[in-house]
Order: sequence, then structure tokens, then C-alpha cells
Amino acid sequence: MPEFWVASGHHLTRLDPQGRMLVTDELILAWLARPEILPPAEACAAERGLHQRLMASPRVFVTELELAALQDPDAQENWRFLLRLRDTLLAAGTIEQGYAQIVAQGLRLPSVFMSQLVQLILRNALDGCDDAQTLRAAECFFRPQRSHITDDKLHLVDDELMQLYDQEMHASPLTAMFAGGADSLDVLGGGNDWTYWSRSDAHTMVLNFGGDPEARAGMAQAIAAFLRHMLGLECSVTAQSEAQDVDLRWFVGLDQAGTAIGNALWHGKAMPAKLVGLFRLEINDTARLRTELQGHPVWLILGLDADGVIRMKPQNLLTGLPLAEPVLN
Repeated sequence: MPEFWVASGHHLTRLDPQGRMLVTDELILAWLARPEILPPAEACAAERGLHQRLMASPRVFVTELELAALQDPDAQENWRFLLRLRDTLLAAGTIEQGYAQIVAQGLRLPSVFMSQLVQLILRNALDGCDDAQTLRAAECFFRPQRSHITDDKLHLVDDELMQLYDQEMHASPLTAMFAGGADSLDVLGGGNDWTYWSRSDAHTMVLNFGGDPEARAGMAQAIAAFLRHMLGLECSVTAQSEAQDVDLRWFVGLDQAGTAIGNALWHGKAMPAKLVGLFRLEINDTARLRTELQGHPVWLILGLDADGVIRMKPQNLLTGLPLAEPVLN
């Protein structure tokens, strides 16, 4: 089976008997090498010393006095975030349980760390997946996607990649004139799926979300895999091609715009954002549902904000379902 998302660090973890990831020294060392944490050349001696001590002993306890000794306030904040993440995961026992606790307790962590956790969890949940559409759709969980219309179809392009294109355009208009931007990127599908594996960490393939049913089916499969892995929830998720006769008895917004759309429809108001994805979630074990929701689907709504960027909130799937016992396993 081809490897994918090597940058996630999945290969640096070990699995417990339940198939969940244990935090290893190797994974912590990889986080210590992140640019947000790696001390710059101008870092004070205290920061360099702290980094060296953790590199030698990744689980060592760090006191508040040590952090207060750092001269750069931004460095203090970054280190506090990293140590909060490390200590929460170590105390939880697994990355999955640690992420669940962070979500349930509303712990404040930078989006870069939350995205790293989600990518790790999905890499584990999708281990063995050989469907490039599912994997590319799953990237939306942890990497913002910029909308791009081609042939009247909604395409999703990695937002960070497009930011690099934008920077290049401003730096060299002549170069940008010959660069096709999003139109120069390969759209996944039509026989090129095999190329995804060699570039999964580059995030350079476009998802034809509006024009290819396989792309939306891939998103449905990614959602189901995430729920099975995190909640032990046996379920099926189906992408819907139209939104007629939808009973919004219960819905979950997959992003902020999706939540706003659901709330507006519930109150009989006009949609405040563009609807780009609608999914029907059927929970097979009805005993896990609240009594009043048994026999009814949960609708998952994906919207598009005014800035044209989709920022999925996978934590909503963990906190928003109508489970009889909404406990994160």
C-alpha cells in the first residue's frame, strides 16, 4: 500500500491494542523541530537551553519559572502551547483521546497544532485506504481550501498553495503572467488518481468538489472513517445531490458557514452563505441515538464563507451529534 501524508508524523507513533496512537519521543522531537518552536538565531540563552534540554529528554517537566525566563513574549506563548499539547496528550494516553479532551474542554491551542492532530488522526483512521478521492477530500479537515470555479464547477484548491501563488504574483508580475495559478494544477480524476500518492504531502491536486460525484463521495467516506475511529460509531454517510425535502430535525455544520446555513434554515430565514455540500448521516446503532432522533438522519452541512475559503471544523462532528451518551471515547 503506498504511503501518504508522511509529514503527519504517523510513522513516528506506535499503536495501542485498540489501534490508537501512543505519543512517542520521536513524535515530540519532530514537534520540537517545527519553525514555531525552533529557536531563531537571535533567541536568548534561556530559550536555547530549554530547547536543548527537551531535545535530550522530550518528556522532561518544564516549570513556569523556566518559561518566564524567556526574553521573547511570543516565544513564551509558543512554548506554553506546545507544552500544553504535549502534557495533555501524555496524560490522556493516546493522541485520539488527547484530541477528544482538548475539544471537550475547549482548551485553547493554535490552529496549526489542532490541524496537526486532526491530520494524524485521519492518517491513522484511513490507514490502508487506497482511494485517492477519499484522501484528497480528507485534506479539507485539516487544510483550508480556496474555492475556484472552472467550467461552472466548484473546485477546491489548497489555500496555502494559493497563497504562495499570490505572493509570487506580487513579487514578479511577469512570472505570474505565465503561471496559470489554480488552472495550472492537476484536477484529481479522469485516470490520474495514481499520481496522488507521490504528491500527497505537497497538496497540489485540485478537488473537483462540484463536478465530480466521486469527490463528494470521498468526503462522505472520510467523515464516516473519522466518526468510526473517534467515536466507535458505526454509520454511513451519503453525499446528497439536491436539498429538497430535507427535514432538518438535527444538523451539524461542518464549518462556520455550514452552521450559519443550518441555523438560518431552521428559523426560516434566507441562507447567509453558499451551500456547497450536504451529507446524510445514518447511525446504524440506533441505541446510541437520543430516543427522539431514532429513525431520523443527521444532516451535515458544508458552506462557503464570503472570502471563498472553506475551513472545516471536524470538532463539530465530535460535539454536535445527538448521541444518547455524548461521551468522547
